[in-house]
Amino acid sequence: MEMTTALWSFALVVGLLTLTPGLDTALILRTSALGHRRQAWGVVLGIQTGTLFWGTLTSAGVTALLTASQLAYEVLRWAGAAYLVWMGVGMLRASVKAKAEGKAEGKGAGEAEAEAKGAAPADGGMAAGWRRGTLTNLLNPKVGVFYVAMLPQFIPAGAPHFAAGVALTCVHVLEGLVWSTALVGFAQVLRGWLNRPVARRVMDRVTGLVVVGFGVKLALAD
Repeated sequence: MEMTTALWSFALVVGLLTLTPGLDTALILRTSALGHRRQAWGVVLGIQTGTLFWGTLTSAGVTALLTASQLAYEVLRWAGAAYLVWMGVGMLRASVKAKAEGKAEGKGAGEAEAEAKGAAPADGGMAAGWRRGTLTNLLNPKVGVFYVAMLPQFIPAGAPHFAAGVALTCVHVLEGLVWSTALVGFAQVLRGWLNRPVARRVMDRVTGLVVVGFGVKLALAD
């Protein structure tokens, strides 16, 4: 009974966290809205892979090093900030490049064909999305610190620590998959409008600024 209560309580807490708009939401919406459906699902699976990784390490007691070692936290924090800024700047550069190509005379055959079909040019497949989602999650030390602070509080006394921790983490992963499915579906509904060149550039710029903002915030965080 105690474990069941813990599962429901943890599900409520991480459910509210999952529904809060953030970096994960921006990446999923942007990738799916631009027509990269397979890559969007790769991002979703990558994010949940990172979540499962953090939860498993916390259950094993490994991520306690993040709170015990200032150096370990700082190294991971700066690596994550650099990666987010690099990824966001890449999106901004892509939007500028797409605008310049749109103004140039005679678009490439591949781009013209993609626009004629109402689809965005290829931007990698599921593997590329998985790498992006996984790195975004794993290079954010705040996720690890969150699990260190929250997960032990929901493990009932006397329960196997590792097994109970992994079970709670799976609840978070399941909720993340359900919410991500809704996000992908919502983006697909708007795909016809968002697939227009102007809309794609705006989406890249907005998402790029959001990602860079998260990177700067992570770098400046105490």
